[in-house]
Order: sequence, then C-alpha cells, then structure tokens
Amino acid sequence: MFNRCCSTMAALLVIGVMAMPLAWAAEAKPAGEKTSSAPMNAAPASPPAAGLDGRIQDVKSDVIKLNRDLLVLEEELLFPASTQVALFVSMDVGKLFELDSVQIKLDDKVVTNYLYTPLEVQALHRGGVQRVYLGNLRAGEHQIVAFFTGKGPHDRDYKRGATVKFDKGTDPKYIELRIKDSTGKLQPEFEVKVWQ
Repeated sequence: MFNRCCSTMAALLVIGVMAMPLAWAAEAKPAGEKTSSAPMNAAPASPPAAGLDGRIQDVKSDVIKLNRDLLVLEEELLFPASTQVALFVSMDVGKLFELDSVQIKLDDKVVTNYLYTPLEVQALHRGGVQRVYLGNLRAGEHQIVAFFTGKGPHDRDYKRGATVKFDKGTDPKYIELRIKDSTGKLQPEFEVKVWQ
C-alpha cells in the first residue's frame, strides 16, 4: 500500500513538472498581444524547480515528524507507564572484561540474547548506555538474572551472572546492568541497579 502511494505521488509530481512549462507559456501570451520570436518550449526566466524542491523538502520533513510522533505513540500504547520495565547495559571502565554477549532472564523466562559487535563495545567503553529490553510487567515481585559472556583477565573465556529481585509498582521501572572493574580483585564485577 505504501509503495503504491509513493509511486502514485511520484507520478503526480512528474506530471506536474511536465505540465508547468506549458502553463507558463500560456500565461506569458495574453490574448490580443503579439507572440515573441522565442520558441514555446523555452525555459522561463526563473525556473520553478526551486519551489518544487522546497515543497518536496517540506513534505519530507512533515513525514519524518509524523513518523517520530507515531513511534512515540506506539511505544506509549504498547508499553504503558504502569506496566513498563526497561533494562539497560553500561560499562564503567571495562579494561578487565571484553564483552561478547548478554543473556537476560526475567522471572525464569529468557527475554533477550544480545551479541555485541566491536563498535558497540567501544561505544559502551566511552560511556554509552544500551537499552536491551523494553516490556510489560504486572505489579509484584520479580527477579532478573543476567549472564555476561566475554574475555576476562589474561584473555580467558569468562561467564558471570548477576541476580536481583525487585518490586514492580505502578510506576515504570528502569534497571541498569553495569559492568565495572574491580582493581583490587583484578577481575570484572557485574552489578544490577534498580532506578527509582
């Protein structure tokens, strides 16, 4: 449906562009005046292409704004604040651990498995925070278990888990899974922080 609408709109634009020079030629010759020696299909002094380009850009910007508003509305409808839970992954330094993947279980059900690219790991090292899950939960007590897989100290395979229990009320719940270095133990630590 969308492709058909786009092709119809493009056809109308092409027809409009092709018809414009004829309309200008008709306006340029009022009734009763002599015609000039210039050919009928000569380009007008100020081409209207700039006006058409401007209108196309306006339509594009309106479509982008509408798309953004629709995405916000969709998120509000699918994940209302009273049942919303969001899980984020972040890194604090992260020199002792090279992250490969994260698996998250919510109430003994796997809700996400995420495999990281080197660029995503670099973004986390620079302070980025990634939302790995957004979903709905009923009010009550819940448990999150997160498994982190990667390379630990001395380039050894490393898999660790972190668990937290939390109460979900009527407000949205935001939970951060943080990877940080423990220089005293010379190993990474994984903590789960529930934001109020």
